[in-house]
Amino acid sequence: MTQFYTYVLTILCLLSASEANAFDNGRTPPDSTTSVVDKAAAAYFIEEGKTFFSKGLMKNALIKFREATNKDANSWKAIYWVGQCHYELNNYGYALTYAKTALKMNPEKINKEIYVLLGESHHRVGNIDSALANYELALENLSKSRAKVLLVEHHIKECQFALEQKKSPEKYKKVRLQGDVNSGFDDYGAIIRDSGKTVYFISRRSNTTGGGMNPDDQRFFEDTYKATWSEEDEEWGDATNQIGKINSNGFDAINYISPDGQSGVMTLNTTTLDISKTTKGSDIAEVKMSNKGTWNSPKIIKNKSINTSFFEGSATLTSDGNTMYFVTDRKGEKSSTDIYMVLRNGKSWGTATPLPMHVNTEGRETTPCVTPDGRFLFYSSDGLTGMGGLDVYVVENLGDSWGEPLNLGAGINSVNNDTHFYYSPELNKAFISGYEIVRKKASIDIYEIDMTGFNLTK
Repeated sequence: MTQFYTYVLTILCLLSASEANAFDNGRTPPDSTTSVVDKAAAAYFIEEGKTFFSKGLMKNALIKFREATNKDANSWKAIYWVGQCHYELNNYGYALTYAKTALKMNPEKINKEIYVLLGESHHRVGNIDSALANYELALENLSKSRAKVLLVEHHIKECQFALEQKKSPEKYKKVRLQGDVNSGFDDYGAIIRDSGKTVYFISRRSNTTGGGMNPDDQRFFEDTYKATWSEEDEEWGDATNQIGKINSNGFDAINYISPDGQSGVMTLNTTTLDISKTTKGSDIAEVKMSNKGTWNSPKIIKNKSINTSFFEGSATLTSDGNTMYFVTDRKGEKSSTDIYMVLRNGKSWGTATPLPMHVNTEGRETTPCVTPDGRFLFYSSDGLTGMGGLDVYVVENLGDSWGEPLNLGAGINSVNNDTHFYYSPELNKAFISGYEIVRKKASIDIYEIDMTGFNLTK
């Protein structure tokens, strides 16, 4: 509290001097000292909010920026930062509303990065022409170095690609899964078993094991859930996370299940828990089904080229279980997250190596899914030119080299993040995770795609 009063007094002195100059120059100063105090308080709350924002604590930051708007309703800075928080919280409609308001309040003095926020918000809600116009304004108003950091030219290419994609009729259509699979929380990573009668998926809903929240993003930890198809109701029945010993009080995400349903691979992360023994970071673990039909406790893979102190996860295997692809950020200072491949060597795993840099990029590569024969790899990337955010690509393993990644196009990809693509040739369907935008908010949901006519060899 002492810091608050010190800061307010400093701002008061600056504002008082400014208002004295205004009076001397014949301009009318504010009506009362109260307004000066409120401006100082608002400035303090904005600085507090920016500190939370830089740490990724968006909900805390949003509270501070709202307090700033309550103190000074005419502060474009407070409104601007409220918009930034909503964008990071996936509330794209609100982000757009606040960005527009902030720009209207002070178009001359406002931070010119407002055009990036406007561009991104329009982009996420599908207003491609408006997004493109604002990205171009950002390019005009920002320094070349800042525009490069904010990927403005990359976003312009995304808009241009999206507009080109929209010229052709969509071959495929995403249909949101009905039933208890999707909720008001984030749901993603569907794996289909039993000829389409069983689905495993990941969710960050409120009944997660232990009921804990991740202090970093202030959302519930993720658990693995299971649901069964109801022929009578024609939707997925009640989802449960009571499926054996697969879930803990931390992050628990199943990423792959073998064709016979007897084994799988998971991502585990217990680093934020107050327990004696935690994972190093996000680690990859193997799990087996018990003879009672429930999952046994996952066992972390003891291989230093697979699990490190960095993030590792999202593993996928060929049907013979001999080749694994996974995601890691161990070279994050150069290329964010990359996909690595590792071969089984008897009962253990060999040395993991990254895929070449035309498959990996300087951006994010994530959620790989390999076809059972190992010939094709689906994955999401935001480092290649797509429609916006993470798009799904497919690349062919040519044996001694890799082909060129192919964007799966509109209908499968959207202007938002599209991840966890899972292709089932048996069902002639694919499943994908993406954003469901309801009014001005969004959450991640699971969708089904009829893949009739889909041919990987053409």
